[in-house]
Amino acid sequence: MSVTDHESSAKEHTRSHPVGCAILTISDTRTKETDIGGPLAAELLIESGHLVVDHRLVKDEPQAITDQIRKWIADQQISVILTTGGTGIAPRDTTIEAVRNLLTAELEGFGELFRMLSYQQIGSAAMLSRAIAGLVASNTDAGNDTFIFAIPGSPNAVKLAVEKLIAPQLGHLVWQRR
Repeated sequence: MSVTDHESSAKEHTRSHPVGCAILTISDTRTKETDIGGPLAAELLIESGHLVVDHRLVKDEPQAITDQIRKWIADQQISVILTTGGTGIAPRDTTIEAVRNLLTAELEGFGELFRMLSYQQIGSAAMLSRAIAGLVASNTDAGNDTFIFAIPGSPNAVKLAVEKLIAPQLGHLVWQRR
């Protein structure tokens, strides 16, 4: 099958089986009232035909991040977790380490493409983003393989990542694993 054929099949499948997603905003300063990136990600995912099952906010603490992600990995309704925030190089930015420790396989191309597209918008500051994505493969026959995307929390970064990279491939990724 060509890439076009795969994507076409995945789109058909997604129309009848929307991908269940969860969004985790990671921030020491944002509240539900001041978080813009998380709700924007939810809106964009819904517009692209997917289902947002849950949306939470946690402090940038590795254990809090890991605990919430593990709960969602165990949830059969959730096939994709999108985290916003904590992807920079500040001492409190621990998202990448927390997510990377859970991954079975990293999708290196996601971070590379995100930074390339970001460079076109913001120049060399794009190198400060450590955005990553990958898969947590289930250890059971019932299988609930879960994709995780860790992106910056700024609205421009969320819009770029979801519209240009995540939404166009989400159905295809999940369909491939099933």
